[in-house]
Amino acid sequence: MNRYIIKFSKEGVICYISHLDTLRLFKRAFKREGICLSYSKGFNPHPKMGFAQPLPLGYSSVSEYLEFETDIPYQPQELAKALRRQLPEGIRIFSCEKGDDSKKSLAARTTAAEYIIAIPAGESAPRKSAADLCEDFLKQKEIRVPKRQKKSKEMKDVNIRDKIRSMNIVSVGENLLVTALLDSGSDSNLSPELLITALVRFWGLPDERSDISVMRTKLSFL
Repeated sequence: MNRYIIKFSKEGVICYISHLDTLRLFKRAFKREGICLSYSKGFNPHPKMGFAQPLPLGYSSVSEYLEFETDIPYQPQELAKALRRQLPEGIRIFSCEKGDDSKKSLAARTTAAEYIIAIPAGESAPRKSAADLCEDFLKQKEIRVPKRQKKSKEMKDVNIRDKIRSMNIVSVGENLLVTALLDSGSDSNLSPELLITALVRFWGLPDERSDISVMRTKLSFL
């Protein structure tokens, strides 16, 4: 099996292209370089490639992973070099490595994701230290936020406390920078959007999503 894993970043204006468009972007880059991707069988074959975890629209990241298979073996460093020639500004290839023979995909092996969330506070900032803000938030036994249910499409309050693995807050200028390690993957998953909702409510801050930036900094795997 010729399986490879690429680590890359997604920063700047490129963060506003969707998950599917990013996948198409890589697919075209492989095609232009003549890299022979492996395809699935059946009526509608598709290349055997996929991201460890989808990155929400508007989020930046310095820790994205693309897993793919090829029909013939390649040197990982040559694959990285080829893709760097084709990918636009905002996507940087950090490394390319041979994947192992595990039957589980990276998506199935993902367990957690770390994010840095910048929340403007300004004059509305609570009159406490960043450390106290973090401690007060985390000592809640339950942190309930509304979440739309997939099947019914209804909004229902859910408790997200047990999905927050760790969190740290520092004050930088007029921003509160929240570094949070959250459950991520098929077994348990917490969207940063729910954490943001909980934080701005708890602190009494304006919930202006356009002013809040999110960067994914790490993915953890089994």
